[in-house]
Amino acid sequence: MSAYQDAIQHIAQLRQQNGDAWSAINPESAARMRAQNRFHTGLDIAKYTAKIMRADMAAYDADSSQYTQSLGCWHGFVGQQKLIAIKKHFGTTKRKYLYLSGWMIAALRSEFGPLPDQSMHEKTAVPALIAELYTFLKQADARELGGLFRELDAAKAVGDSAKTAAVQNKIDNFETHVVPIIADIDAGFGNEEATYLLAKKMIEAGACAIQIENQVSDEKQCGHQDGKVTVPHADFLAKINAVRYAFLELGVDDGIIVARTDSLGAGLTKQIAVTNKPGDLGDLYNSFLDGDVISDADDIANGDVVVKANGKLLKPKRLASGLFQFKQGSGVDRVVLDCITSLQHGADLLWIETEKPHVGQIAEMVNRIREVVPNAKLVYNNSPSFNWTLNFRQQVFDAWKTAGKDVSAYDRALLMSAEYDTTELALEADNRIRTFQADAAREAGIFHHLITLPTYHTAALSTDNLAKEYFGAAGMLGYVEGVQRKEIRQGIACVKHQNMSGSDVGDDHKEYFSGEAALKAGGTHNTMNQF
Repeated sequence: MSAYQDAIQHIAQLRQQNGDAWSAINPESAARMRAQNRFHTGLDIAKYTAKIMRADMAAYDADSSQYTQSLGCWHGFVGQQKLIAIKKHFGTTKRKYLYLSGWMIAALRSEFGPLPDQSMHEKTAVPALIAELYTFLKQADARELGGLFRELDAAKAVGDSAKTAAVQNKIDNFETHVVPIIADIDAGFGNEEATYLLAKKMIEAGACAIQIENQVSDEKQCGHQDGKVTVPHADFLAKINAVRYAFLELGVDDGIIVARTDSLGAGLTKQIAVTNKPGDLGDLYNSFLDGDVISDADDIANGDVVVKANGKLLKPKRLASGLFQFKQGSGVDRVVLDCITSLQHGADLLWIETEKPHVGQIAEMVNRIREVVPNAKLVYNNSPSFNWTLNFRQQVFDAWKTAGKDVSAYDRALLMSAEYDTTELALEADNRIRTFQADAAREAGIFHHLITLPTYHTAALSTDNLAKEYFGAAGMLGYVEGVQRKEIRQGIACVKHQNMSGSDVGDDHKEYFSGEAALKAGGTHNTMNQF
């Protein structure tokens, strides 16, 4: 017997036990409401989705073609429409997640208005968006199931047993829109206690995976901007521990921690690491400091700091800001050390911020990490901060030139130009962009591909197109031709916006509660019937 039928039977027994007082309760109606509200708390969601991610990680370890993907969403409605579209086009949500970007919260969800990605926004906005996303995903479940229930009633009304069985099978095997969220906690918004407290709120809201970076919390910068400042490993590991304790306290034993390193682009540190003996983590961190080896006290000026490293006295270069500088060219080695250390101390996945999307560059680092941790896996930002067209055209140009192919017809600095769009080089670059995710999953250990803020850009692009047409000569045709006609022909769910907002679900409830006296919105005169 299906869970749906079990619920009907269970509620029928409850009604019988409660006698006439429950005579108005229809067991099947109550079972339908129960099916439409499968997840009662955010913790229910976190526990459910953590198991999905763990299973997906194991599947990827066995077969790298089984990588996962997500798009960043800055509003519950955007996340909901993404999952509805995925189910419509692919029939399943398997290996498709949501990403919650700190950048988009700062830019779009702060009460201060648009802010740079520097952890200045209210940290409570992070769990609030997680909760909002799951509210909208649960509503998508209720809406789709509501439609199936109406189909079931219609089939039963005409005695179509085959249709009844087919619809009942869809209900019994319904796949939820609720999927894992990888949520950005930035650098933890303070010390390890602050990180723990925020992580708890995020998990309680439904997050099964939390991404944290090794930048200084109060100096945090966007991963694709300059001025990034990292912290010693001990500081970062304390925050990883804080997140793990938050998961364990709340009973999410399978919670996932994504440790992000910004060391490839971060040339600064705020502090010199504590070291107790040569070769420990603090000593390794300090070994990358740029500075001058000194021989006696005369080389030390007032206020200078001196560190003993590798048996010698080093005077690290300190900027006017008080920050210390790393050696030029040490980024890759620092990234590898960061990643190995994080995995050896509780992280589950890695995130390496790079300055360009280059499979070879990523693989170079991952292969070194896997020499120590063989199953190391990455979450990778397919960032809109990269100029993908120019980057890949230049990669093809360089590869062809190295191979001895004639590239004299191309100007490497001007490869973004539209005049190259139909050339052999541009077509090869586009093909490499198309296969980038599969190639990087296979060759560079990338388990999860995401785009941090795509829906920020799509919202801007679609609004620009509509404004240009509607306020121009096209007038109302700008909306009809550019939006509504496409919605109808592409089967976009929200063309029936009253249904999308829950009107039909509300009508169902009114009928459950009031019977024939229900005043429903979805009658003959509802203009949504035109669609």
